Amino acid sequence: MSMINREVSDFFVQAYQNGEFKTVTRDDILGGWSVFFFYPADFTFVCPTELSDLQDKYEDFKAAGCEVYSISTDTHFVHKAWHDTSEKIGKITFPMLSDPNHELCEDFEVMIESDGMAERGSFVINPEGRIVSYEVSAGNVGRNADELFRKLQACQFVAEHGDEVCPAKWQPGEATLRPSLDLVGRL
Repeated sequence: MSMINREVSDFFVQAYQNGEFKTVTRDDILGGWSVFFFYPADFTFVCPTELSDLQDKYEDFKAAGCEVYSISTDTHFVHKAWHDTSEKIGKITFPMLSDPNHELCEDFEVMIESDGMAERGSFVINPEGRIVSYEVSAGNVGRNADELFRKLQACQFVAEHGDEVCPAKWQPGEATLRPSLDLVGRL
């Protein structure tokens, strides 16, 4: 079953961000765009490369009105320890959400029950709290923050211009399409 347009359920989780512990709830994501970026675990191999890549693009996400939330089943204490001991993770400024009870992982259907960890899932959530784009990859395949940002921009464009759609590899400023019978079979 597709998760597109599914509303994010209520949640209440702990997070680590910028040297502080904080609480993040569903109410915090309403009214702005969000990316939920699930990953298997702290202190692993592929995960720090992904989170570092995401941090390199974080200011672009923020400028686009989007908050990034990384999420694993580790506690907020483990997130802090990883942040304090890893050069790459130490640069992260976005919220690192803790999901030791698997509440978010199960709700977003990325939980690997046998391992107690999450798959690599990327979710773009609109200001109404609905999933508008998502991708889930096997644990041994890293993601690309540039492509995730491009998808966010396309989702934002379509939300603003409902009568236009974005073709493959679309970038802001490029031509879009207006669905019509004239286009069927011609592109």
